[in-house]
Amino acid sequence: MENYYSENLSGERLRRCYEIAPPRARQYLEAEISYVLEQIDGKARILELGCGYGRVLWHLIPRAERLVGIDISWDNIKLAQQTLPPGKCDLAVMDATKLGFARGVFDIVLCIQNGICAFGVDKRDLVTEAIRVAGQGGCLLFSTYSDRFWEHRLAWFELQSREGLVGPIDYEATRNGTIVCKDGFRAGRFTRADWTRLCELLGLRYKLVEVDESSLFCRISV
Repeated sequence: MENYYSENLSGERLRRCYEIAPPRARQYLEAEISYVLEQIDGKARILELGCGYGRVLWHLIPRAERLVGIDISWDNIKLAQQTLPPGKCDLAVMDATKLGFARGVFDIVLCIQNGICAFGVDKRDLVTEAIRVAGQGGCLLFSTYSDRFWEHRLAWFELQSREGLVGPIDYEATRNGTIVCKDGFRAGRFTRADWTRLCELLGLRYKLVEVDESSLFCRISV
């Protein structure tokens, strides 16, 4: 999926996905941002993994002592550079499992809107690397889809498919929280049980919180 997002669903095409989001999907997106902002106390050093074209970074600027966004897609980073206020955020093309930052330089590391699945990387490597760059006393915020959001999520992807942003949906393969398109696109989700297994395997202090009946957040304390 890493190649799909960098080659097929980035830049203006990615922005269009959000522009056509129906009201319930917009509510979900806004609820995620609201929850993230609630977790930031004062000014913080913030890193967003998979920042896309800067949709979330805009909201983080007032809360940031330092703000960094990374993404695998150069088209996304170029669009973010064009749309974000100059000098407010550092942006880079980077692999989220091989971050070019020293240990412990961030207070908050974000990976929201199902990046845990969308990145198409080893989930253990992703979380471990995020922990490495987070400072002592900081936290990681990951989110995935709630099972209760399935119908609204599928409806949103159907709109994206009709606009040609993703391929035709393969309804025979689309089930159990995973949307499959005939062009190879897949969008799964990470369940409560998945998070519990991963966090306990890594010996992490974590809390699972459902937000808006649309997102499942995993808050990991460092």
